[in-house]
Amino acid sequence: MTDDASRAGVAEVLAYHDRTKHAFDRFAPALGYLDWATQPDPFRRYAGAPVVELPRRVPAAATAGPLTLDTLGECLRCAFGLTAWKQAGASRWALRSNPSSGNLHPTEAYVVAPEVTGEGWRVSHYAPREHALEQRAALGSVVPACPAGVCLVGLSSVHWREAWKYGERAFRYCQHDVGHAIGALIYAATTLGWRVRLLDGWSDADVAALLGVDRPLPKGVEVEHPDCLLAVGPGDVDAVVWSVPDPWLRAARVASWQGDANALSPSHVEWPAIDAVTVATQRVTRAAPVGRTHAGDSAHDVDPVGREWLIRRRSAVAFDGRGRLDHRAFARMAARLIPGGHPGSGLGPSPVWAALPWEPRIHPIWFVHRVDGLAPGIYAQPRVPSAISALRAGLRSDLLWEPVAGFDGLFLLAPLDARGLARRLSCDQDIAADGFIGMAMLAPLASALDAHGPACYRELFWESGLIGQVLYLEAERSGGRATGIGCFYDDAVHDVLGITGHTLQSLYHFSMGEPVEDRRLTTEPGYAWD
Repeated sequence: MTDDASRAGVAEVLAYHDRTKHAFDRFAPALGYLDWATQPDPFRRYAGAPVVELPRRVPAAATAGPLTLDTLGECLRCAFGLTAWKQAGASRWALRSNPSSGNLHPTEAYVVAPEVTGEGWRVSHYAPREHALEQRAALGSVVPACPAGVCLVGLSSVHWREAWKYGERAFRYCQHDVGHAIGALIYAATTLGWRVRLLDGWSDADVAALLGVDRPLPKGVEVEHPDCLLAVGPGDVDAVVWSVPDPWLRAARVASWQGDANALSPSHVEWPAIDAVTVATQRVTRAAPVGRTHAGDSAHDVDPVGREWLIRRRSAVAFDGRGRLDHRAFARMAARLIPGGHPGSGLGPSPVWAALPWEPRIHPIWFVHRVDGLAPGIYAQPRVPSAISALRAGLRSDLLWEPVAGFDGLFLLAPLDARGLARRLSCDQDIAADGFIGMAMLAPLASALDAHGPACYRELFWESGLIGQVLYLEAERSGGRATGIGCFYDDAVHDVLGITGHTLQSLYHFSMGEPVEDRRLTTEPGYAWD
């Protein structure tokens, strides 16, 4: 991208970001009501594509287990599969392992993997309702340089699924969901002893061509936008970071593609602002991969998340306003967000952050309500030491910045009862105040865009969603529950913290507490056989 094009893209991103902020006197542009007649189908299918049912059994736990149809199916099931069916009256809907704003699931998953029973590679779409692969194209044996035991997983977004409910702000939520999906994949891979690496050297056009989402669609079928490609498996995923896309793409261009995508809605509302920011944030050129060496990196850390937490994860709909969190559990959560772990927590480097090719850019502002041994108040957690000075300079000057004993890198900014403030800032939602803790995730938006270009805007939301996925699973581990909060009054948050301009921006809110279950709903397993 030329300098002029990059500057124009950054300007488009900032215009979109400001346009889609919520404020006390107005919300971001949206339809204003739910048009149930056009509610999108949450399941994309490819009619006419050969279907391969994935094994319906849990493989035995193994360290660096081989890439087989069993282990691939288990990874996809724990990352993107159904976790439950809910029903209220005549309405019935599915929940999945990867969280989604409004449970609308704009993220689609694809697998590029070697044939388990023969030669060559295939591109397949994962159908979560059926727990099956829809085989879209055979690539043959064109990628011999790919290490054994590695497959590729690609993610794409159907922006319409979120825009149907949330209007222009939906692009943000789609990017959150990509981050959650990346996190879900990393955790699922970890249970098999596998590793994951984001392949940031590929352009969006490369990803789209390999996954087949750039191919002509039947009239009225919603477009999928390419998000990212990840190397997954027990093999040398780092070697794939340096692989050149061209051999894969030559095979994709000459392959015979099968299957027609289904239309998700009979009609649509156009959102030009989403179209504009989608174009502005494309990765249009191939980047030089940042091949980092991750000291001590392993698919297992000291206390890995188990399979049961992955498939029982839920988003809370309400908290009881009374439950408390043990300070040791909070310390573990905070340590999980640090790429190198925390020396005092017993946790080593996390495979979650090893998957990303950049240093942390998102930094939590914690709203601590009820944590044993910790004073209620607002806290900051710069996730790398180099971020401390920038955060201090970007926030109001009268904050305390007192280091918290026993929490490396955690600072008390203001001791106070922040429950009412958290509720007000998060669109007056009780769930932000009734939990043990809440969070606002700050990004150095202006400097990140200047340094890395407009495509970085998506990556900031991905990292926010990835933090959210870590917190979802830590909540389950601690006996609580969590929920992501996409609705908050953007500049009111900034005003409270003394933020001016685009130096820092809040991209995502989160809350965790003791859940209140809705007894009106009935629950069934995601799969009858599981």
